[in-house]
Amino acid sequence: MKVTKKLLPVVAAFLFVVTIGFEMGSANAYAATKKIDCTKVMSELQGGKKVKEVAKDMSISTSSVYRCRKMSKASTMKKTASSASATSSSSTSAPSSAATPSTSKSGY
Repeated sequence: MKVTKKLLPVVAAFLFVVTIGFEMGSANAYAATKKIDCTKVMSELQGGKKVKEVAKDMSISTSSVYRCRKMSKASTMKKTASSASATSSSSTSAPSSAATPSTSKSGY
């Protein structure tokens, strides 16, 4: 009788921890398994459709549409930044040696 009274809280705590562990693990089971074609989303948005219309037509959430738009904007910003840095680095190259003054001691 004494053993069961001491063992009961331990078993209850163990079962509680196991139950919580299963609940935490199953949270990912409800995540979307469908991949979203952001290029198609962007072409629909650029075609003049509203975010809600695109989401409804493609059977996706509006947050997915906003995420695609954000990723597209970020990739566009990276492309323009890299092309701007490439342009500025080519225009600021070092002058050629013909343009530098001569430092010889020829007397002239």
